[in-house]
Amino acid sequence: MTGSIPNRVVYGKTLVELGELHLELVVLDADISKSTNTFHLARRFPERFFNIGAAEQNMIGIAAGLATTGKLPFASTFAIFAGLRASEQIRTSIAYPKLNVKIVATNAGVEICGDGVTHQAIEDLAVMRAIPNLTVVSPSDPITTRKATMAIAAHVGPVYMRLGRQDAVALHDDNTEFALGRMIRLRDGDDLAIIATGHMVEQAIQAAEALAGDGIHARVLDCHTIKPIDAAAIVAAARETRGIVTVEDHNIVGGLGSAVCEVVAEHCPARVLRAGLQDCFASSGRDYRKLLAHYGLNWEAIVRRARELFERKLA
Repeated sequence: MTGSIPNRVVYGKTLVELGELHLELVVLDADISKSTNTFHLARRFPERFFNIGAAEQNMIGIAAGLATTGKLPFASTFAIFAGLRASEQIRTSIAYPKLNVKIVATNAGVEICGDGVTHQAIEDLAVMRAIPNLTVVSPSDPITTRKATMAIAAHVGPVYMRLGRQDAVALHDDNTEFALGRMIRLRDGDDLAIIATGHMVEQAIQAAEALAGDGIHARVLDCHTIKPIDAAAIVAAARETRGIVTVEDHNIVGGLGSAVCEVVAEHCPARVLRAGLQDCFASSGRDYRKLLAHYGLNWEAIVRRARELFERKLA
């Protein structure tokens, strides 16, 4: 784990690479290109960048129209605005007709910290996951963010990709195999499994390292694709370990934890404990790491949940 950079910066720079490869690629933004980092493409290809202004619903409608003409639209704004304000347009104008539009939303979750409840998207994965035909992606680090951006550009169909705001350390290397719908195993272990998404993967690895010091060997899975979920990896974790802990910077209702529980309930019953916002709104705060700790999203909290699961299974 060397160096750190926000995943949204990697996304913005990867768009320029894609712009060089795909003449049909166009980018739309809702007046926050400095935050989403789409300004990188705007500087390189100004004629292929459209600032729609603070009108997210309209942006999605325009992206849909561009897709019908053969363009490859990437539309970006904050996750709270894409996942909630523009959800109807994503549902009806993009997902229903299966248009080839990529919605890449940044500044998701509690980690946006100081902007508070109005901007902390903790429901977007649940909303987007419930929309038919929509692929939902949440990469963990700069490496998987670049690979995911490339992958969704190649994927034919509507995609929602969620990115955080804070710096992210490299958890993978350039040779890591990446495929939509396939989790990446970062650490082996047969005592329990920790399945995490987004920036929470870093916390999951730290938790696994701490648990190893106590002789508890945790498997760590990077769930970068929420939908379609990697059911095979979940079933293997349920069968080969004593239980699963899911970790997400999101409400535990409807997100990664719910998706894992659905698979387990249908295919291989097992105990699952969910770390995330416990069906509550978070607070505004200057230090996002303190917010993570307060809401049970840091590695120490994951360790507590893992030990709870491990000890119950032994009892």
